[in-house]
Amino acid sequence: MFYEVALIAYILDRIFKEYEELKFFKHPIILMGNYISWFQKKFYKDSIFRGFLLTISLIFIVFIISYFLSLFDNILVQGFLASFTIASKMLYDSVNEVITSENLQEKKQKISMLVSRDTSDLNDSQINKAAIETYAENLSDGVVAPLFYLLCFGIVGAFIYKAINTLDSMVGYRNEKYEKFGKFSARLDDVVNFIPSRITAILIALLFFSKKAFLEFKRYGKKHESINAGYPISAFALAINVKLGGPTSYFGKIKNKPFFGDGKENIENSDVLEALSLRNRLDIFIIIVLILGVLV
Repeated sequence: MFYEVALIAYILDRIFKEYEELKFFKHPIILMGNYISWFQKKFYKDSIFRGFLLTISLIFIVFIISYFLSLFDNILVQGFLASFTIASKMLYDSVNEVITSENLQEKKQKISMLVSRDTSDLNDSQINKAAIETYAENLSDGVVAPLFYLLCFGIVGAFIYKAINTLDSMVGYRNEKYEKFGKFSARLDDVVNFIPSRITAILIALLFFSKKAFLEFKRYGKKHESINAGYPISAFALAINVKLGGPTSYFGKIKNKPFFGDGKENIENSDVLEALSLRNRLDIFIIIVLILGVLV
């Protein structure tokens, strides 16, 4: 049943962009974010234990709700619900909007909504680099990982994954406020993304028919501070022959990130478009695999 559910969910996500036309309820990820914000407001403390309580409480709530939703013995209902955990179309459209911006200022504004780095002083090439990097990371977080957990554990697994990933995106920062409070969430996110991030890197290499990316993404990827993010970033860099990473400003401080790949440093809109060209190939590949899973 999980293959049927995943197939319906993926097709629905390809057609609809986060169901923006449905105004009578909030997206589940927004509700998760609202809970995280509420918990912080009421119970925040510079403490690993408080962060642990936040993580466990959200996972418990999501588990209970998604478990009861999973009892609906209807593939179409399950597929509709599961589609909320996949963000392929939203990711593609968001990155594409960056490079179709009318001017540099608008481009900065668009990319600032997708990344946590400082964007006010970025030039055109740096914005393009950030766009490719966020596309690579979120291809794992927003597409491959939720599908992986959906196929393994149904909608309960997919929604719990999204809860963990949402926690990491909101409190999993290494700064004064979240170093302790977000530590448990960040480490748990590392665990659940370990396999999907590497699957994503392999898919990027294979779908770009890049032997270099396939053979070398691990060598570059393991240089990243994150145990996961560097792998899809490196695979993209090697596949489209650009150099990603390098010194990056976060919260007013320069972080000397390593470089990923050995291609050109001046990254153009055409390079972002080449990265985005993966979308159709990936969709075809995933849909074929899911159809085969249904048939088998």
